[in-house]
Order: sequence, then C-alpha cells, then structure tokens
Amino acid sequence: IIGMKETVYGEGLNFNIPWFERPVVYDIRTRPVNLQTLTGSKDLQMVTIGVRVLHRPDPNQLVWLYRHLGKNYDERILPSLMNECAKACVARYNANELLTKRDEVSASISTELSARARGFNVVLEDVAITHLSFSPEYAKAVEAKQVAQQDAARAKYIVLGAIQEKKTIITKARGEAESTELIGTAVKRNPGFMKLRRIDAAKDIADIVAGSGNKIYLNADSLLLNLLGDADDKFEKAVAHGDRGWFKNK
Repeated sequence: IIGMKETVYGEGLNFNIPWFERPVVYDIRTRPVNLQTLTGSKDLQMVTIGVRVLHRPDPNQLVWLYRHLGKNYDERILPSLMNECAKACVARYNANELLTKRDEVSASISTELSARARGFNVVLEDVAITHLSFSPEYAKAVEAKQVAQQDAARAKYIVLGAIQEKKTIITKARGEAESTELIGTAVKRNPGFMKLRRIDAAKDIADIVAGSGNKIYLNADSLLLNLLGDADDKFEKAVAHGDRGWFKNK
C-alpha cells in the first residue's frame, strides 16, 4: 500500500512481513560493460573506438535507481552515455593525436562519462580504451606515408654513401698521383731505385713459388726472377761488337 520504502538494508540477516513486504536484491559489486562505436575525428576521419567501463550502483541510492531505472539500470543509461561521451571527446582530436595522445583521450572520456553517470547515481571506477581503428582508406594512406618516408630516408643514405665513396675515390686518386710523382722523383735522383723495387718483387714471387707444392716451368724474366738481366744485355752487346775485354774484366 505504501510502495517503496526509503530504507536500504545491507548484507546480513533482515526481516520482512510476509505477503506485505518483498525484498529487491541489488548486486553492488563492480561489473564491466563494453561499447564499440563509430565516430569522426577532428579532421573528419572515421574512427572505430571501443571503451570498457567498470561500474557499480551507489549503495545509498538504490531506492532511487529501482524507482526510476529498475534493476537493469546499466543497460538503460550506460550505452547512450558512453556513445555520446566517446563521440564528443574523439571529435576534439585529429586522427594521429588519437594514437599519440591515447592516455589523454582516455582520461577525457573517463572524466565526462563519470560526471554524466553520477547524475544517475552510478559510480564509475575505471574507463579504458580497448580498441581503436581507422577506416581502410586512412590506414592505406598512413602506410603509404610511412613507406614514402622510409624510401626518402633510404635515398638520403644512398646519396650520403655515394658522396663518401666519391671522396674516397678522389683521396685514393690523389694518393696514387702523389705516390707516382714521388716514385718518378726517386727514379730521376737514383736509377737504382727501380732495381731495388725489382728485387723486392722478386723476393715476394720467389716466396710464393717456393711455398707451392706444384712444379712450375715459367720464364724467369716474366716472374722478375732474372736479376742479372742487365748483365745478359751487356754480354749480348759485347758479343755483337766483338769486344773481348768484357770477358777479361768479368
């Protein structure tokens, strides 16, 4: 006859008058609810965002909740509130800011949603973004942009490598030119310089040939091993001119 009482009974043993009183039991433990909605960002990019909310009813306002919303209060108010708050917050950020400022976006949604839910005597304990995706066109554009940036960076390194290789070639050419000039100067000042280089080369070739287990039959002149080649030339010239003194001196 009198309708809903204003008294809220807690856990434990409670009494009621049979046939006249009927208890309404509320689960005041924290429960999750998920919502996924499609909305637009500040730069008009379509974004699919998923939000997870941990909520519970205010224990001191259970009578008001039952009188106005019933036991399924979360199904009545949370989807619409979450949808509105998520769209309002996402519209403040560009598409790239939704990724780089995800914590800020999540905090903004949590602040607005908590304030709206408090008006319905619902307490929100946590709000988190669980899913964030963009339209296929935007994803392809982002991928193409990343590929272009990588190609530009790769081309930059290729140019730097070519410049460095050019400097190396120039330096090497200058070194070879200076080396040739120095060798030419040394030969002019001392003709024995070439004989000394020839002896050094002959030593290297002789070491290689001696270390080989194969039998080699090659011309000694081609291997720079005929170090008496000048004496042979003098002998041939002396024979051609009929000079006998060459044999006596030798």
